[in-house]
Amino acid sequence: MAEATKKKRGMLSSFTILLLLLAIVAIVTVIVSGVAPDQVTAANLSDFFTAPVKGFADALPVCLFVFILGGFLGMMTKTGALDNGIAVLVKKLKGNEIAIIPVLMIIFALGGTTYGMCEETVPFYALLAATMMAAGFDPMVGAATVLLGAGCGCLGSTVNPFAVGAAVDSLRGVGIEADQTIIIGLGLVLCVVTTAISIVFVMSYAKKVKADKGSTILSLQEQQNAEEAHGAAASEVNKDIKLTGRQKAVLVIFAFTFVVMILGFIPIADLNEGVANFFDAGSQWETVETEITSDDLAAAYDDANGSVTTMDGTVEGVSSSDVQTAQGWSAVITGLPIGQWYFDEASTWFFIMAIVIGIVGGLSEKEIVNTFIAGAADMMSVVLVIALARGISVLMAATGLDLYVLNAAANALEGVSGVLFAPIAWIIYFGLSFLIPSTSGMATVSMPIMGPLTDALGFSPEVMVMIFSSAIGVVNLFTPTSGAIMGGLALARIEWTTWLKFAMKLVVVLSVVCIIVVTAALVIL
Repeated sequence: MAEATKKKRGMLSSFTILLLLLAIVAIVTVIVSGVAPDQVTAANLSDFFTAPVKGFADALPVCLFVFILGGFLGMMTKTGALDNGIAVLVKKLKGNEIAIIPVLMIIFALGGTTYGMCEETVPFYALLAATMMAAGFDPMVGAATVLLGAGCGCLGSTVNPFAVGAAVDSLRGVGIEADQTIIIGLGLVLCVVTTAISIVFVMSYAKKVKADKGSTILSLQEQQNAEEAHGAAASEVNKDIKLTGRQKAVLVIFAFTFVVMILGFIPIADLNEGVANFFDAGSQWETVETEITSDDLAAAYDDANGSVTTMDGTVEGVSSSDVQTAQGWSAVITGLPIGQWYFDEASTWFFIMAIVIGIVGGLSEKEIVNTFIAGAADMMSVVLVIALARGISVLMAATGLDLYVLNAAANALEGVSGVLFAPIAWIIYFGLSFLIPSTSGMATVSMPIMGPLTDALGFSPEVMVMIFSSAIGVVNLFTPTSGAIMGGLALARIEWTTWLKFAMKLVVVLSVVCIIVVTAALVIL
């Protein structure tokens, strides 16, 4: 009992950790603004207090997606299909439950390296936490399977448009053309090596927990919370469960929903134009021409610049634009074809499929409404964690602290030899990633600075892209400023401090591996 009390007192909640980080960032801006007032603005009390609210506004599409996801999962639970389906799956895997870990981690890694699967993994935390508990493991195995699988894919990005795509585009903007073949090859090496190491790590922990439940890293409070949230599915394993016809149909719809969501997020047009055209088949466009005059041009210019312009003489011309007159078949429901989705489209899809599942599962109209509302309400704490995490990034961007640190880091790298350049650049990106956890945001602000510096020193810009990708990828395996991590762990009922304790040794190993790979690549290339 004393041990349980000690663990409870020693563990800070995710909300407290994030608030402390927000306060630290605000204090740092005040200190730095005294040194560089022209670059960093000191955060005041209103900036501190409004940061979570602005973070919520900035992360609104993700937050809404999580709310709707809660309703969707609540509907699945109400039909009984989810708990019974997990029980049936685990019974079929009897004796081979451990085999599901490498299979799922490889699938998540493929999603990470190809299209940056990160926020999209949030729905899987609760599902796999319940599945792994039913299989005799603990929720940590489920969370690690998702986070480490997708995370290793992201750190070894090959064609991920949010990481290497954004980085290559930023380099192109400053006149540097990167060789995609080198990037893909190096990304593949990083992805394969780090995923393999992570699989061994997770399977080792899972075997230990399977053999001895007392070896779990979770506190007693976390175990209790997980049992309340996911225990129903685990308890069904010991019963003689048979799926009804309705439940089988619901599970098929459930799987179909997730497959379509994943396809929706993948930038198919960048991978295969023919497949993209298939999903957009039926769309029609027409060119619309509009006559314009000198007054139209002056008005447009003045609206954009807040000026008053007069033009001598008369100008006449025609403006041409393409207007869509008919949607493709896969865009009828969400407004955008599969392959061009983001969170608004995914939210729409899950909302519709939640209703479909309720109907197929035999729920009444009142049950569907009440179940969806209750499921969405269960996600309130997760949404608040995501909003608070995003608020830290919003505060740093608003005060200019992120760019100040980036410029200072770039100046420190000038004149460094290749053997030292790669590890130092990696460590700098590692630190910067806490300030800017967004891969696309980091690529946009950093590559126009780091790319030309790398090129001027005679090093490979392609390797710099992978230094950036691997460093921010490792940080995004544990940073509390990531809404996806904090939200996912909250769904699995795992505190961030516990995850940090579990993953830190692996993070150190992956960091060393990444530094060795990128340093060797920089020296060779």
